[in-house]
Amino acid sequence: MDKSGKVTVNVIGGVASISFSHPQSNSLPSRLLKELTESLNKLAEDKNAHVIIIRSEGDKSFCAGASFDELLEIKDFKTGKEFFMGFARLLNAMRNCPKFIIARVHAKAVGGGVGIAAAADYTMACNEASVRLSELALGLGPFVVGPAVERKIGKTNFITMSIDAEWHDAFWAKQAGLFTKVFANKHDLDEAISALAKKISSCSPEAISAMKKVFWSGTENWDELLEERAEISGRLVLSEFTKNYIKNFKGK
Repeated sequence: MDKSGKVTVNVIGGVASISFSHPQSNSLPSRLLKELTESLNKLAEDKNAHVIIIRSEGDKSFCAGASFDELLEIKDFKTGKEFFMGFARLLNAMRNCPKFIIARVHAKAVGGGVGIAAAADYTMACNEASVRLSELALGLGPFVVGPAVERKIGKTNFITMSIDAEWHDAFWAKQAGLFTKVFANKHDLDEAISALAKKISSCSPEAISAMKKVFWSGTENWDELLEERAEISGRLVLSEFTKNYIKNFKGK
C-alpha cells in the first residue's frame, strides 16, 4: 500500500480545513481517499465546524486524480472496484455532508480532482487551474466522477471533456459552471475563500443543512449509481490497454 502523502484537518473559528498532499502531483491512492472521506464524515458531525474547505498542498497541481502506481497493481475485479469505490465514497460524503464545502483549486486538476471540484458546493480557483478528464486516454472513462461533473457543467460540456480528454483552462471551467470564481493569484484566492468561509460560519446551521438538501435534490440514487460506475472502471482497469498506457506514461 502507498504510504506516501497525508491528510491534515484543522478547525479554527468555525472554519474547518481538510488538506491533502502526495509527492506525485497530489494524486490519490486508496489510503488518502479513505482518510479524506473519514475526515469529511467526522467534520459533518463536528458542531465546531460550520463550513469546510477542501484544499491541497504545493504549487504544481491541485490533484492528479487516481494513483497510477496503485492502478498498475490492480490484478482482479474486486480490487479494481474497491479502488474506484474510494472516489465514490468521497463524492457521496461531500454530497451528504450537511455543511457547505468550498473547494480551493489553486492549480491543475485531473480526473478525480475534477470530481472533487465538481462535488464541492462553491469552487474557487486560480487562473492557472486548468482541468482535464483524461480517463479515455487510459482506456477508462470518467465514470465515477461523471455524475458530479455533469451535474455542475451540464451534459454537453461533460461529453466534450470526456471525449477530447484535453486541458481546458480555468476560464472555460468558470464559463461551464465548474468554477464559481477565478482569481489572478493564490493570495487573492485565499483572501476570497477566507472571507466567504467567515461569512458562512456565522450563518444558521439548520438553514445551511436544509439548503444542501435542496441543492442536491435528485441525487438520492447516487449510492447505487456510483457503485455501478465503480464496477465499470473496476473491469476496464484490468485491460492490457490501460496497463500499457500507464507503463508508457511512467516511462517518459
